[in-house]
Order: sequence, then structure tokens, then C-alpha cells
Amino acid sequence: MDAPTWRAGCCCLLLLALVGSTRSQDVPSCEEVRKLFQWRLVGGVKGLPDSPRAGPDLQVCISKKPTCCTRKMEERYQIAARQDMQQVLQTSSSTLKFLISRNAAAFQETLETLIRQAENYTSILFCNTYRNMALEAAASIQELFTDVGLYLFGADVNPEEFINRFFDSLFPLVYNHLINPGVSDTSLEYSECLRMARRDVSPFGNIPQRVMGQMGRSLLPSRTFLQALNLGIEVINTTDHLHVSKECSRALLRMQYCPLCQGLTLSKPCMGYCLNVVRGCLAHTAELNPHWHAYIRSLEELSDAMHGTYDIEHVLLNFHVLVNDAVTQAHLDGQKLSEQVNKICGRPIRTPTQSPHCSFEGSKEKHGMKISPRNDEETLANRRKEFINSLRLYRTFYGGLADELCVSELAAADGLPCWNGEDIVKSYTQRVVGTGIKAQSGNPEVKVRGTDPVINQIIDKLKHVIQLLQGRSPKPDKWQHQTGSGGGMVEQVSGDCDDEDGCGGSGSGEVKRTLKITDWMPEDVNLSDVKQTHQTGQGSTLDATGAGCSAATEATAFMLMGVVMFLPWLW
Repeated sequence: MDAPTWRAGCCCLLLLALVGSTRSQDVPSCEEVRKLFQWRLVGGVKGLPDSPRAGPDLQVCISKKPTCCTRKMEERYQIAARQDMQQVLQTSSSTLKFLISRNAAAFQETLETLIRQAENYTSILFCNTYRNMALEAAASIQELFTDVGLYLFGADVNPEEFINRFFDSLFPLVYNHLINPGVSDTSLEYSECLRMARRDVSPFGNIPQRVMGQMGRSLLPSRTFLQALNLGIEVINTTDHLHVSKECSRALLRMQYCPLCQGLTLSKPCMGYCLNVVRGCLAHTAELNPHWHAYIRSLEELSDAMHGTYDIEHVLLNFHVLVNDAVTQAHLDGQKLSEQVNKICGRPIRTPTQSPHCSFEGSKEKHGMKISPRNDEETLANRRKEFINSLRLYRTFYGGLADELCVSELAAADGLPCWNGEDIVKSYTQRVVGTGIKAQSGNPEVKVRGTDPVINQIIDKLKHVIQLLQGRSPKPDKWQHQTGSGGGMVEQVSGDCDDEDGCGGSGSGEVKRTLKITDWMPEDVNLSDVKQTHQTGQGSTLDATGAGCSAATEATAFMLMGVVMFLPWLW
């Protein structure tokens, strides 16, 4: 006989030996129990009884019949029972956890790619159209989109401030190269005066306010969506590693391992008995159920609302269009702006340093922007929809967790002899209680006392993120509507993507594609009021590498790893 065949034969014999006995009344020895103990707990068999005997020192597996267990075996079994419960909890939640973590990673990765694209498109705009100021604008463009990323991934940055900072830095370049051009640059002092004067002279009209409105409506849902997904992972991790109470530990020991002491190696607990034990052990976890249900429903509502001006892809990939409109408007109003600037800052004071130009290694067409077809099925909106549809199946996960464990893992099938905590019976006769803490007052198997502070903390976090998802959380003062010095209010929300939102008619080169995903929101925004508009037709995206503007477009490596814990790319 060859070695593999011999090993296979030995394994079969071992399994038969481990399950060879079903009753303890006439068990002549404890050999099978000893073998099972050693196999299950990887423990030595020295000191274990060879034959059934009285067990006066046992605390849980008490029986009038002779037993094959000792006090030390009972203690080891109790540890094993706790580990078993944790293992089945982790197994039951593994698919849900993977679903959320995979999509959180995918959405974050896509957002990072989207931000890099939008930065490239803006840099290429300057290289193609305003090449004499392209390299000077590179640092401001890089800073803006780095701040966009920091905000999306949870950093405490103020979108109003970084948008204003971008347009403040843009005005001196536009003034120096388009409105009042010269053979040399203005001095640093004069450029700083222009920066300070931007909000007074309003060279870009209401476009900065439109950008703030669009950014506010699109960045916040994506930020909140990502935060919510990360919280979902935290909830699952917490419930996977819950502390098992002493009462629960003893009940699990009695249900799972006390039968072994009587040699009942094939027995399984009765269904009703299992439900009482596991519902008692998971009573606090079941309290999560209504909040988990509301959490998934709120994620679904937010996902449905992320269309039009709430679509981060539309806003970011069309940012360069609004920048072009802003520069064009300042150029057209150049004479009036020059007069206003002369009153505030005086005549330009120029220095002999000439601004560098954007360099190209090929033709303008080679490095310019072009529209590439994009299949609608590949959009993140559809991926997010698929994710929500899958997540919806887990809305009652915590309410039905105990039942799922008993039905799929722990309990005997209906109609079969089963263990009731004391002996093998035809059926369990005790009352079966419901789920949740209140239902446990009459539980005959587990005493449930008080509340679990860890579960209460998770519930509070779920309540908070539900408020954020539903757009009902208090809004920071820094994000309230205010009249800017540039004139006009932060734009109001219609819910639809119209011309005023830069969705058409305000410039050329607009990008129309739905790529959607999740604390400021404009004061008048409530996601429940959002009109759900759906674009139809073939989507598209800008395809631009900006190879000829390498100095302007490759400056950012997007160093966000220190700000967020980036989940592995699992898509």
C-alpha cells in the first residue's frame, strides 16, 4: 500500500472513531471522548478519565449519570464554546463584510482617479488655451485638487476657503497675461494686491459662487457615503468580536459540549433550545437591527439622490469648463477691471523676470482633450447601484442573526432526536423567546442583564451617520449661505442640472458621464427633496494625458495615505 492511500485510510478510521458513539448510558469507556477532546482542543489526554465516573466537581455539565468529563475538561470546553461562537459570527458576516469593504475600496480608488483626471483636464486647459500662464497656474491647480481629495477622504478642510483661494491666485495671472499684459511680470507686492482685490472687483462674475454651490452639493454626498461604508465595516468588526458574558459562556458550554461528557458525540441541540441560547447571547446585538435597517435604507436614498449637480464626476470633470468661462469673462471685462484695479492697487509695477511658458513635445492635438466613448455599464453609478441592491439583502441581518446561526450551523433538523441541555429528547418543550433584550426576561436558558456599552456606542454612531446620509445633521456655520464680496449668493439648488449649473450652454468641452458614488451642504439642501434626474444615452469621458504639460500635470502624487486608511484595491 502506498503512503497516500495509507494516510487516507488512517484519516477515515480516525473520523469513524471520533463519531462512533451516540449514547453514554452503556459507554464502557471514555476512549472516544478522550480522542475527540484531544482532536478538538489539541490537548493532552493525560489525567482524563478512562471510563465514566461521577463528576461532583463539575459546575455546568452536571448529570446524574456517570461522566467522562473533569473540571479541567469543562473549563477547556467553556473556552472552546466562546471561540466557536466567535467563529460562527465571523463566518456568518464574512460575505457582508467583504461586500462593503470591497466597494469602499473601489469607490475610494475611483474618486482618487477622478480627482487626478480633473486636475489634468484643468492643467491641459491652460496648456492648450492659456499656455503663457500654465506653469504659474500649476501650483494653484495642484493645491485645489489636493484639498478636494483631503476633504472627500475626511480631512478637516473648508471647501469655501480652498475654492476662494484658487480664484484669488488665478486673478493675478489673468490680469498680468490677458488684461494688462507686458513683457515682464508684475512684482510680488502688486500680485498680492490683486489677490486681495479679487473679491472686491469680481473679475469672474458669479462663477466662483457657482463652483462653491456645485462643489458643496457633490463633494458632501461622496464624503458621507465613504464615511458610512467605513462605519459599516466598523459595526461588523465590532459584532464579530463581542465580549461573551459569563451567563452566555455557560449556556454555550451546556449546549455544545456537555453532551460529549455523556458520550453523545453526534448529538445536536434542539432548535428551540438553540434559539433560546443564541438569542440570549445575541440579545444586545439584535438591538442593532432597526438602526442597521435604517442605515442601509439611508445609503440607498443617498445613492439615488446623487444625480445631476449632486454628481461628483460631472462637477469635477467639468470644472475646467467653468474655469475657462471665468477667464474668458475677465478678459472680456478687461478695460473695466483695469480701471478698478488702478484705483485699488495703482499702476502695475513690473519686474524683468519673464514668466515661463508651457512646453510641448508634440502637436497641440496630440496633447489636447478629446472625447472617448464610455460604456454606460462601466460607470460607477451602475456599480454603486449593484452594490446597494446586494446590500439591501442584509437589511435584517442583525435581527435574524441568531436564527440563521441555529438553522445553518448549530441546531438539529426538525423531527430528529436532539439535546435539550440535559438529555436526548424528541422535542424541546420549554418556551422559545423572541429576539432583543426585552424578550429575554422569560428566557429559561440564559439570563440577560443590563445593556452593552459597546453596542450602545455603535448604535449612537449609526444614528449619527444616518442623520448625515439623510441630510438632516446640523450644518457648520462656516457652510451657511452668505453674500460674498464678489456679489451674489452661493447658488440655490434646483435639483436638476441646468445651464446655470454649468451643465450646458456655458462653454464648450463639457463632459457628460455618470460616474457616481459617499460635511457641508448648502443650507437649502435636503436630500429628500432632490429631484432624481437620470441621464440617458451613451456616456463619455475626457481622455487626456497631458504629456506635453508634464511640468504642470505630474506635480501631484496625491499624498493622501497619511490622511485616510486606504483599503486594499479589491474591485
